[in-house]
Amino acid sequence: MENEEYRDGVISENREERDTYRETGGTGGPGGTSGLGAGPFVAETAAAYAAPPKKRGKGFRKVIAVILVVLLSAGAGFGGGVAAMYFYGSNLSGQSFSDITINPNDEINTAEAIAAKVRPSVVGISTSTEVTYQSFFGQQKGIQSGVGTGIIVDEKGYILTNSHVVSDGTAEKMVVQLTDGREVPGTVLWNDKNIDLAIVKIEADNLKAAELGNSEDVRIGAYAAAIGNPLGMAFDRTVTQGIISGLDRSINVSDGQSQVTMEGLIQTDASINSGNSGGPLLNSKGEVIGINTAKAQSGEGLGFAIPINTAKPIVDEIKAKGEFKRSYIGIKGVGVKDYLQAYPDAKLGTETGVYIVQIYTDSPAAAAGLKEGDIITGLEDKKIESMTQLISSLFQYRPGDKVKLSVIRNQRPMTVSVTLTSMDTTSELPELNQTPQ
Repeated sequence: MENEEYRDGVISENREERDTYRETGGTGGPGGTSGLGAGPFVAETAAAYAAPPKKRGKGFRKVIAVILVVLLSAGAGFGGGVAAMYFYGSNLSGQSFSDITINPNDEINTAEAIAAKVRPSVVGISTSTEVTYQSFFGQQKGIQSGVGTGIIVDEKGYILTNSHVVSDGTAEKMVVQLTDGREVPGTVLWNDKNIDLAIVKIEADNLKAAELGNSEDVRIGAYAAAIGNPLGMAFDRTVTQGIISGLDRSINVSDGQSQVTMEGLIQTDASINSGNSGGPLLNSKGEVIGINTAKAQSGEGLGFAIPINTAKPIVDEIKAKGEFKRSYIGIKGVGVKDYLQAYPDAKLGTETGVYIVQIYTDSPAAAAGLKEGDIITGLEDKKIESMTQLISSLFQYRPGDKVKLSVIRNQRPMTVSVTLTSMDTTSELPELNQTPQ
């Protein structure tokens, strides 16, 4: 899977003529994934479903099911736009929110126990974003809406989700639907497109936080469950189960404007569909081990999640300080593989790593003696094979930390110690290779 490329949740099967693909999970439009193409349909959909009724009988749900089937059949031209519509399904009213301990050895069904424990912590995230699009009548503006999933990680109202679910921070309106039926406005505190994660804050009481696990302990073949809002809130908090199918997967995703390589992902065959983005991937104890982010529509049982250990330091710092600042080395770099494509005759001494194109003035890299043309091949005990991997690895360290970089200079290996500083503004497009790291 490491060389496959994704867009709109579809994996290219022709390796000679591959296009770049994007996952179909949360919001629509650039960086979003409800699958709604920008146009008058989008604006009408957002207006028509801006304030859905809060109560409906069983008969109404049957009607919704029929409408949903029809729209799924007829909505292909809109990229599956039904995901942008949401309705309220049944909630866990009357169910205890008390702590639930899960022992996989018990006779109780594991999925049933996980659902009882975690569903109160799963939320729906509905967004509206103004977009400009080109139509037969020229350039026009419309409202793009989408629905994704989030997981409460702190009782004070901190919610972890995907960056693309919140339109990479550009969503103008956000409503968070809680499991007890409440709707509260949400605010994006932090997001980063590089690793497709975001933190949303709400003001509400009686919240139930999920228990975070350790993604380093995940093994292939282990039990896995996913909870989310596939195809919108009509099927809110759907529980699916399967196993961990693979680890350390790499996929290329695109929003139609730019391409990002996501690495180190967890692969699962637990069913993940449009709207599941930002929801939790869980182990047999009901602990969050990943945040669902992508799927492949051309194959069955190919879903991908961001390891929870990537998000933990971000969540902890935002809870403690109310903000998160990235650690900064002070270089502009490009992956060695990309460099060798442009300069195939170059003798670098390695086929992977990060080629340093530029050293920024008064940066940690300059102070440490790094030079342009050096190649970073490792960070502490972790091998660095690409720019994306370097970016994601730096999230594990805080400003002020001293780290050892494995470097190749003039085809000779060496070690350089660098004291990291803070990066005041997070990058948006790592694939441009122009963002200081």
